[in-house]
Amino acid sequence: MITGDIKNQVDRIWDVFWTSGMTNPMNILEQMTYLFFMKMLDDKQRQEEANAAVWGNRLQNPVFPEGTWHNDDNDRDIPYNDMRWSVFKNTGSENMFRMVRDNVFPFIKTIGSEDGNAYSRFMKDAAFMIQSPRTLQRLVDGIDALDMNNRDTMGDVYEYMLGKMATSGTNGQFRTPRHIIAMMVNLMQPTLTDRICDPAMGSAGFIVESAKYVAEHYRKELLRPENMRYYRTEMFNGFDTDATMLRIGAMNMMLHGVDAPNIAWQDSLSNDNTDANRYTLCLANPPFAGSLDKETIAKSLLQIASTTKTELLFLALFLRTLDLGGRCASIVPDGVLFGNSNAHKAIRKELVDNQRLQAVISMPSGVFQPYAGVSTAILIFTKTNTPNSTDRVWFYEMHADGFTLDQKRTPCEANDIPDVISRFHNLDAEASRSRKDQSFFVPVEEIRANDYDLTFNKYKEVERKVVEYDAPETILAHIDDLQQQIAEGLTNLKSIINH
Repeated sequence: MITGDIKNQVDRIWDVFWTSGMTNPMNILEQMTYLFFMKMLDDKQRQEEANAAVWGNRLQNPVFPEGTWHNDDNDRDIPYNDMRWSVFKNTGSENMFRMVRDNVFPFIKTIGSEDGNAYSRFMKDAAFMIQSPRTLQRLVDGIDALDMNNRDTMGDVYEYMLGKMATSGTNGQFRTPRHIIAMMVNLMQPTLTDRICDPAMGSAGFIVESAKYVAEHYRKELLRPENMRYYRTEMFNGFDTDATMLRIGAMNMMLHGVDAPNIAWQDSLSNDNTDANRYTLCLANPPFAGSLDKETIAKSLLQIASTTKTELLFLALFLRTLDLGGRCASIVPDGVLFGNSNAHKAIRKELVDNQRLQAVISMPSGVFQPYAGVSTAILIFTKTNTPNSTDRVWFYEMHADGFTLDQKRTPCEANDIPDVISRFHNLDAEASRSRKDQSFFVPVEEIRANDYDLTFNKYKEVERKVVEYDAPETILAHIDDLQQQIAEGLTNLKSIINH
């Protein structure tokens, strides 16, 4: 969540684009991403060079090696060093503009092309749209002032910029706040043996956070070449139908050390997607309130839930694509929890009766402000394809997520996220909680008896306190006393005025 100085700096960069004549917010986001990428490539190598110098080692496979790069576009050999952000930013606006437009941008489009990785595939059609040296100079100065080494600024900027696009009505997409993504990843605790997928990946927030979690918790294991190869190439899978988001997501993954993930353009709900029994962990915030043409929807999904609603179809997709024993944590709109249509009931019945539904975590409606006020929940389940796998379901009601729940979303002390994670990973202690608490278990029989309703308030016990009122005679006596006091006050006021 962008706050304070960084928000103001990003706003100023946005204004530079706007005043230069670029008014399409998606174009602005894309061009900002390319510039961020140029800077972060150089920053990353500079850090690696410093670390290598400390240990007296030679840097392995640098992005900017010694020597020159041959630019096929202009048939020139360009020194790699000249294409580094820390170098070209100091060469003057005219020289910098020519270097970035003619050489640096074509160069970053080729990164990974020899391996055919996701990044290079989606960069083929990318275009550099900044038109003047002065504009580029102002943008480079603004981006150079951002401290990218102490925070995942790119992720913050994506979320903030997508929020600006949604509120302006330019783009209806919105992305999951990164602290909610981090919560879900910490709930699921991915391991190095997982094969992780987000079939509606957007800017790859879930798989990026999963990669960070695995890198942090399995550092020693990743020193083994076979583990690192799996981490870099096979572990992370993401799909989307927005080419710009795929480019952004591929860059995001690459900057987090995953340079060849399985990221591809794909309509995940269509017949073109044949994935089945493939993944061990799905993490997603799929599109809500969408309605598709039934002819385009994969028949295997309609067998689980005959509907055109995307929020239900994606749940069916998770069940198809997960391997047996595979786990899922997905954000759903509240309507999924209580909807009365046959499809709503069918998907809930499937999760409860034939899979293992583990948890329903209700989130406050302000979580997706400022660009959506929808009430949502997180469903956590395991694919078992075995009747009666669910014996009880854990319910939790989040009241706060560390930010105010209004349009401003400023940081605050109230935050249930650490408590959610702590309780979920210690469910044995939850068995003794009453229905008056913030979390509790509900037996599966009770859920079935309530037509598979999964809303927290359906099972919460509201404590009603007995309020004792005074007898009518006493209340009337109080009213008489008040009227007498008012009359005396008016009399005193009139005597003061007459004197």
